[in-house]
Amino acid sequence: MSTTVPAYAAPAAGEPLVPTTVERRDVGPNDVLIDVRYAGICHSDIHTVRGEWGPQDYPLTPGHEIFGHVAAVGPDVTTRRVGDRVGVGCMVNSCGECANCVRGEQQFCLDGTVFTYGSPDRDGTTTQGGYSTQVVVDAGFVLSVPEGIEDEQVAPLLCAGVTTYNPLKHWGAGPGEKVAVVGLGGLGHLAVKIAHAMGAEVTVLSQSLKKQEDALRLGADHYYATSDPATFETLAGTFDIIVNTVSADLDVAAYLGLLNLHGAMSNVGVAPSPMSVPGGLLNGHKSLTGSMIGGIPVTQEVLDFCAEHGIGADVEVVPAARINEAYERVLASDVRYRFVIDTTTLTA
Repeated sequence: MSTTVPAYAAPAAGEPLVPTTVERRDVGPNDVLIDVRYAGICHSDIHTVRGEWGPQDYPLTPGHEIFGHVAAVGPDVTTRRVGDRVGVGCMVNSCGECANCVRGEQQFCLDGTVFTYGSPDRDGTTTQGGYSTQVVVDAGFVLSVPEGIEDEQVAPLLCAGVTTYNPLKHWGAGPGEKVAVVGLGGLGHLAVKIAHAMGAEVTVLSQSLKKQEDALRLGADHYYATSDPATFETLAGTFDIIVNTVSADLDVAAYLGLLNLHGAMSNVGVAPSPMSVPGGLLNGHKSLTGSMIGGIPVTQEVLDFCAEHGIGADVEVVPAARINEAYERVLASDVRYRFVIDTTTLTA
């Protein structure tokens, strides 16, 4: 048995998203039914539905930044109640038994993480995401959203927020640490807010000076244009942590030169080309690493942290009819700083 709900989906690679319906399974013993209120638009949604990250099972409904309220719970669910403010991020299931799942790193499940859309589910179907009016999710993958974050500002925290929080926490961002954020977009603006709230001294490195005012408003202490060669001379050996949020090819060697002793550069953007790293630049115990979202425990930690510090995403709310327009604007970097879909405007 299942329920049909309104949604938006890509009918094929390269085609615009269109109104449709998706099937949601009946609420099982450990499931939570969520009335979706807002769904964030992530750049990875665009890559995926356009087939740029591999073949997909179309039609495909994207969306892995989901905020809403609990509409129903299964009989064995004790952690959620009807009416609760909740979120769902990039995952909806995992084996729960492997070493990585036991450590709370479900995004690295050795048996295969079930992602929120475009992923083989345990019942053999393909998961469909949050550009819809309702979702049914295993209770273990439903996050509690504390008071202190505006409804429309929650969804991007479930992907962009945890993606930037995780490496900042792992590498010890805090008072006395100097953090550089490369790029001030959907990921970068949250990295700035979070690193500032952690107590670090924050510098934004962006191609031009056009976002300098925004960066300082968001909590950055300093701002430099990377198009100016003098920037790399001035800041050589400065930073403890660099979080690279851009999905473009960078001169990695130049950025490694900005790290100090024991410094770490964490890449959370996906560059189209392989990185070339001169080995000598890693002298000084420097680390070049990557990070991908976070497990359920750290995702809940992000929401709690953001509520405590009054952090939400800077968003532009759009109706469903403007999803394709929003996609084009994301590709043109024409958003400050994240689109969120008003799912009350969804019709089949």
